[in-house]
Amino acid sequence: MSTATPRPSSIPRLLAFGGVLLALFVLFMALGHWQVQRRAWKLELIEQVERYQTAEPEAAPPPAQWPKIGKADEYRRITLGGVFEHARETCVQAVTVQGPGYWVLTPLQTTDGTRVLINRGFVDQEHCEAATRTGGQIDGPVTVVGRLRLSEPKGGFLRDNDPVANRWYSRDVAQIAAARGLDPAQAAPYFIDAEASVAGGPVGGLTVIHFRNHHLGYALTWYGLAAMVALAAAIIARREWRLRHQ
Repeated sequence: MSTATPRPSSIPRLLAFGGVLLALFVLFMALGHWQVQRRAWKLELIEQVERYQTAEPEAAPPPAQWPKIGKADEYRRITLGGVFEHARETCVQAVTVQGPGYWVLTPLQTTDGTRVLINRGFVDQEHCEAATRTGGQIDGPVTVVGRLRLSEPKGGFLRDNDPVANRWYSRDVAQIAAARGLDPAQAAPYFIDAEASVAGGPVGGLTVIHFRNHHLGYALTWYGLAAMVALAAAIIARREWRLRHQ
């Protein structure tokens, strides 16, 4: 029985297949380069946050600076003074090293008349209601030291905040401020994670500062796929050249 002799592929077919391989190569290289850029950004962020760890607390950003606040400001140590508005506090579901429970977010009316949501800390599921922790409801002027955090819009994973039912799954500053009747022009677009705990009240200082940095592995994966595509193209090109020169 005779075996058919391999024949070279047609030029249109080679061009089509080569176009697909080229597109894949460019895509994988671009994704690898993107991960390299993400790694550089992540390393810079980690270095920045490490500097914040030991920095002295700064004054809270005034309203004129609010529009400029972004990722570079997150985790800055901030200090501000004012009076808590306990009647407007909000419990947001949370899971911490202490188990499931709630973050207690309370507006602080500052000395300049603005309001900043303060994450006073964590309480367990039995102490969401303020009446169960009256000893921690501080009256009068206070000074808060904590970390600036950015708003967490759109609720939690697969769960939207429900202001009407008073169910909260994320610390959405704008949504909480609106639900508590705060003037948008006077409410800061960020919140503060308080560092200190309050006797009989929420447990502060539970901010998790940890950044996953697997971007180098991702970049090597994408570059490896690009190399495999290039190798496949080289094998096909060598085969076609041999068939055409036999």
